[in-house]
Formats: sequence, structure tokens, C-alpha cells
Amino acid sequence: MKSAKYFVLATLAGLLVLPLPAAAQKYPDKAVRVVIVFPPGGSNDVVGRIVFQKVSEITGQQFVIDNRGGAAGQIGSEIVAKSPADGYTVMVQSTTHVANAHLYKKLNYDVLKDFAGVTTLARQVGMLVVHPSLPVKNGQELLALAKKRPGEIVYASAGNGSYVHLSMALMAEMAGLKMIHVPYKGGGPAGTALVAGETQAMLATIGSLFGHIKSGRVRPIGVATDKRVSQFPDVPAIAEFVPGYEFTAWVGCFVPAGTPKAIIDTLNAALAKALADPGVASKLSAQTLDPMHMTPEQFTARIKSDYDKYEKVVKVSGARVD
Repeated sequence: MKSAKYFVLATLAGLLVLPLPAAAQKYPDKAVRVVIVFPPGGSNDVVGRIVFQKVSEITGQQFVIDNRGGAAGQIGSEIVAKSPADGYTVMVQSTTHVANAHLYKKLNYDVLKDFAGVTTLARQVGMLVVHPSLPVKNGQELLALAKKRPGEIVYASAGNGSYVHLSMALMAEMAGLKMIHVPYKGGGPAGTALVAGETQAMLATIGSLFGHIKSGRVRPIGVATDKRVSQFPDVPAIAEFVPGYEFTAWVGCFVPAGTPKAIIDTLNAALAKALADPGVASKLSAQTLDPMHMTPEQFTARIKSDYDKYEKVVKVSGARVD
């Protein structure tokens, strides 16, 4: 019995020091496809390009960006869900991913079952902006004008169910406003439409609006946090004129469900190193896209909690697919 016990213990000890599977040991040994599920120019695209350029340097392999925008991220998400679970197709997607589950009657994939979360990449902070032609200089004036002209102010979004859609819909519901929603195929196109005067307002991530804000092509009047952000100290928090409002989000990295844990952990470690790089951190933080790393387990828990949160937000906001 004693020798048998020692044999079992020795076997278990041996298992603990076994090397990683060959696939994980050499991962990545070829180019990795990074599917960003929104068009170029939006915050998902900004984060994905900055972070994965550094991951390429760290791993010595190419991480090739492939923008597959449309349908609030559904087109790109479906591509990833149906890709081989080998670590060579990864997805950059935002909290829109969990929102879609509650906004669309049918998706061609299961938000929770068909993907494995690797890590969050950045926290997204939204900015409420208006076209300069709109006669408002602050949040209080926008609320007053919208109440005076119900159904006349048109706001853009990055697509039905996107963070950009829900953030504005929630603010409008909390403030008792009636505005017109026009969805575009991503934050980039929505921002371009706003600058062109096709729409009058937008509540989008600062990363996607950064260039327009700095150039003065749009007027910032509020941030979607409960407190002001250090990068824009003169811009009030929306909570200052819509009490109780706070709506931040994240950009994250996913792989198809069934991807070996060893590969997920290897990718997570490379992303952690990239996000800790001072150059990457400064580029992201400059656009209020705060670096945000989690373990796969922490991210999985966050996905599940946000899944429940967005179910409530969708109901409260009254947001629906047009």
C-alpha cells in the first residue's frame, strides 16, 4: 500500500512538471489573424492596432489586422465563432458583444458559448459631443434644446446595440429626452457623419472621436463617467447634469471556444506584456482608452456580469434594433 501511495504521488508530481502541449510551446509559429469587428477609425480599431503591433514585436510573429465591420459587430463575430479553435484567429470586440444578445432576436452564434475571453484590453470612456452648428455650449443647454424640440435632434451611433447607441439612449431616457437615432456601420463612419453635419450629436468613445475633438470639428460637452477625466478636466461628467448617469465599457480580446487553455494563457501573457509597455499605455491613455488587463478567468466573470447588466440597460433605455 505504501509503495502504491508513493507511486501515485510521484506520478502526480511528474504531471505537474510536464511541458506544455507542443502546439502551445511553439505558439505562435505563424501569422495570427486579428478580426476587428468594426471598421477602421473607431476605438476598437485604435486599441487593436496599437496593442497587437506590440504583441507582434514581443512574439516575433505577425498579428494581421482584418477589419470586418457591420451589423454592430455580428459579421466579424460570426467569422471568429466559425474559425478553427487553434489560436490563429482572434477577435477584438467591445461590450457591444454582450449587448447584441439582448438586442437581436437571433444571432448566428452564442455570445457566451461560442467564444473564450482572453483579456480586456482597454476601458472605454464615452464623450458626449455635438456638431458646432448646434446652438448649445454645455449639457444643460443640450437638454433644454432637446426638450424644446422633441424628435428634432438627430444623433449618430456605431450601429444598433453598440455602446454608442446604448449610452445615448440611456442618457436620453434618464433625462426624459426624445431624439432621433441614426445607426452607422461603426464609430468611424458615425464620427465622419457627425463632422459632415449629417447628424447633430453623438455619445461615443473618446478614442473614436479624439481627432475630431482636438481639431475642433465637434464640441465636447460631457464624459460618460461619474467624475471628470484627467485628460479633459474642463469637460463635465454627464452625471453633473443627468444625476446618476455612468456608463463605461471595455474593448476585449476573444478566441473561438475550444481553443486550448495553454494557448489562451500564452496569448494572455503576451497581451499583458504589451499593455504594460509604457509606449502602448501612453498611446491608449492619451485617448482615454485606459489599459486594462485581466486573467482569462477574471474576464470570463466580467463577461457574465456584463451580460446581465446589459440585459437591464437595454430594457431601461428602450433601445431596440431598428
